[in-house]
Amino acid sequence: MPITDLLERNSKLYGDQISLVEINPEVQEEQRLTWKEYALIQPTSPVPFRREITWSVFDEKANRVANMLLSRGIQKGQKVAVLLMNCLEWLPIYFGILKTGAVAVPLNFRYTAEEIEYCVRLADADVLFFGPAFIGRVETIAESLGKEHLLLYVGENCPSFAEDYHMAAADCSSAAPKILVEDEDDAAIYYSSGTTGFPKAILLKHSALMQAARMEALHHETTHDDVFLCIPPLYHTGAKMHWFGSLYTGGKAVLLKGNSPKAILEAASGEGCTIVWLLVPWAQDILAALDRGDLSIEDYQLAQWRLMHIGAQPVPPSLIRHWLQYFPHHKYDTNYGLSESTGPGCVHLGLDNIHKVGAIGVPGYGWKCKIVDEHNQPVEQGQVGELCVKGPGVMVCYYHDEKATQEVLENGWLHTGDMAQQDEDGFYFLVDRKKDVIISGGENLYPVQIESFLSAFSKVHDVAVIGLPDKRLGEIAAAIVQVKEGMECTEEEINRFCLDLPRYKRPRKIIFAPVIRNATGKIDKPKLREAYCGVRLVEAQNHG
Repeated sequence: MPITDLLERNSKLYGDQISLVEINPEVQEEQRLTWKEYALIQPTSPVPFRREITWSVFDEKANRVANMLLSRGIQKGQKVAVLLMNCLEWLPIYFGILKTGAVAVPLNFRYTAEEIEYCVRLADADVLFFGPAFIGRVETIAESLGKEHLLLYVGENCPSFAEDYHMAAADCSSAAPKILVEDEDDAAIYYSSGTTGFPKAILLKHSALMQAARMEALHHETTHDDVFLCIPPLYHTGAKMHWFGSLYTGGKAVLLKGNSPKAILEAASGEGCTIVWLLVPWAQDILAALDRGDLSIEDYQLAQWRLMHIGAQPVPPSLIRHWLQYFPHHKYDTNYGLSESTGPGCVHLGLDNIHKVGAIGVPGYGWKCKIVDEHNQPVEQGQVGELCVKGPGVMVCYYHDEKATQEVLENGWLHTGDMAQQDEDGFYFLVDRKKDVIISGGENLYPVQIESFLSAFSKVHDVAVIGLPDKRLGEIAAAIVQVKEGMECTEEEINRFCLDLPRYKRPRKIIFAPVIRNATGKIDKPKLREAYCGVRLVEAQNHG
């Protein structure tokens, strides 16, 4: 069945129960408001600290969005873009789009005006929902997009070049539209990270979204009583598909607008969160705050918190060991995936495999995996090669890019571009991105392995390893080291710690600087290379 059926089922079964809560920790005055109460707030009123909606209101809002779009001529198969920061309106708009049979196109909130226009045009989107944070960017492209694009503003004080979404939907029917939506219909276009130029448009079917929802609930043993804390941006498949576990079981979810350690612990405590998905830097920040004594877990109600899971990047085992010192009762999971595989879960560690921390895990529910060499032949167990996955969540294609599609899809297998190896127990370990491998003096260096090693040093808060050009070796490994707050660290200390690494794996250059990460928590290596590949190279003391 299509993913929209889950929302309608939840509305019938759990209509008066809370579906979504939005918390804005930047607002000092705590106001607890329902959606209807929020609608009565005047534009001059303070922004609410907390908003919530029930499953029935969620479904009604989605239906109003759907009927409004249908009244404007949007038909099944057309594309509708969404450019919003995380907010209570996000998911009702998304599901309203899907209920029309149209294709939802979430956009990265960090896109420039040029990238927004590029992505709207690439997806053939006819409508763009956008919020207050994007008025300036959308205004610069409004004239270029022309009158054939409907611009719907989600917020107060609608700009003159757009139409007020709330007013447009207010008088529309709250009944479900009579549009037949089927499993094999196109459902959404998500964009790749765009680390090699403009992003690619990834087309997914309804069956892929439903697979993600079912898989998330199974992997994390999600029940109706669980409360999920969602912090990452909803435009990304990672956040959306993890929330699908709550959709599948009809459980409550909390959208937290902010990721400070204090805000996360307060939200988990105040809302009774049982499942929290963190990115590596957020987990690091929480641990650092607890280590310094800035926060104390005794000040929060956290006994109900049962699962902490991490995705988006390899997880240093030292981080999880440190985490369990504070939260020994937590189950732990890590999830691997791509937008091309409908987000996380095609490989997952599993709740009972904490002894394998460091691995990305085993094939997820309904998935197959293999590792191949440069000739697309399977490698021997333990050897490094490219990870390929096959399952019901593999994308249809890169929309309007047949060449790029052919490069990554072969007989249903998705070539991920990630280098991995499998141990004797069948667990997969991520080695690095294919394009991030450093070839130094003929040796292949995998930055993730070096990063994992350095992250165990007591003074290191965050670390990234990139390749820098070298006349003699071709490339050398450079470590960008972000030192823990309040500590000092020298290059000599790092080099001494690295003596336990094989000589060829030791970083040849140490750079003390913040580690740049993108909105989904991944290390932004293209930006790091851009920042440091032009610097004068001074070989570190362990060069030789």
